[in-house]
This record gives sequence, structure tokens and C-alpha cells, in this order.
Amino acid sequence: MHVTLLGAGSVGSAMGRRLAAVGVPVRYGLRDISSPADLPGPASDPRSAAAGADLVLVAVPADAAVEALSAAAPAAGTVVVDLTNPLRWDQGPVWAPPAGGSVAARLAEAFPHLRVLKGFNHFGAEIQADPAFEPARPLALFAGDDAEAKQVALGLADRMGFEALDAGPLRNAALLEALAVTWIHLATVGGAGREIAFQLLRR
Repeated sequence: MHVTLLGAGSVGSAMGRRLAAVGVPVRYGLRDISSPADLPGPASDPRSAAAGADLVLVAVPADAAVEALSAAAPAAGTVVVDLTNPLRWDQGPVWAPPAGGSVAARLAEAFPHLRVLKGFNHFGAEIQADPAFEPARPLALFAGDDAEAKQVALGLADRMGFEALDAGPLRNAALLEALAVTWIHLATVGGAGREIAFQLLRR
């Protein structure tokens, strides 16, 4: 599998490290490759990095997601997972979705030839880099309208060490963004710290 990460901040670098740790090679598509951080894969311009990609992970600020994916120009049918969370800060995180209800919905509208999902967004970089909570697995939810694309993402998340579950159609991306704001609140003003994740309990 060829995975391209758009963005090399805390989220992009964490996801890349985890993928590399489980044997999934990654490439980075960056606007500025003059001084990339210590990354687990090669970096190039977005279009070159996304050429031939099976999966593109969008890990840039939410307001830059459309521009980043446009610059990468993945081939038609490429699976795209949006990891972004649109929010502002007012004594805590406040969800601030764009027109369309979520960033993922905005991407799907702008790029109808791509198979857009929402996922990997409702936990922090610490969990993306190391999801181990023995014996439990942290929950990774994915929303999207393409069943085959979701299977690709679910399989990758399982390989990374998450309990990966289908969270329904792309309209539910808004719920995952709101869930991420809940996680951010708990991790920051809620005082729980960033080494936390959601888990599904069964009986």
C-alpha cells in the first residue's frame, strides 16, 4: 500500500511514525520541503507525493484542507481520509464546521472523483503515534459513503493497533468532528491529559 501524508505537523509526523512502525511505507507531500522535520518517509511536493497513492491522509489545518488536496491532485478513485478538526478557542475548544457540515463533506463536494472518509481525528498525536492501551484497543471510527474505501481505512487502522469501526455515512463526519472537540476538551481544560482515548465496551 502506498500512503501519502499531506502535512508534517504533530499529527502528520505521528501518523507517519506509527505507519512506519507497522511496516507501511509513507511519503509526505509538503508545500515547503526545504527544511522538513525528521520524518519517517521521503518528502516532496504534494503532487509528486500523491502520484500513484492508494491512500491519502489529510493532516493539515482544517482551513487548508481543500487547498492541500487540490495541490496533491490524487488520481480519480483514490481513498482520502480527512484527519482535520475545524475549531476555535473560547475558554475551551468550540467546534466551528464549514458550510456543508464538516471538512470531510466539503472535500467530498470539492473533489467528487475521490473517495473521501473522515477518521483518525478523535484522538491526539500521542495516540496516533502509539495506540497501545493493553489489553484494550482505542477506538478509531470512520465515516464515509464508499464501503470499499472504508474497508481500506478500517484495515489500516486495525494494523496500526486500533479497534476500527464503521461510523456510517459521510454525513456522520460532523459527529466525529464534534467527538474530537470533546476529546480536546477532556485533554485540556478538562484536566484528563492527552494520553487518553475512547473505547467501546461490550457485554
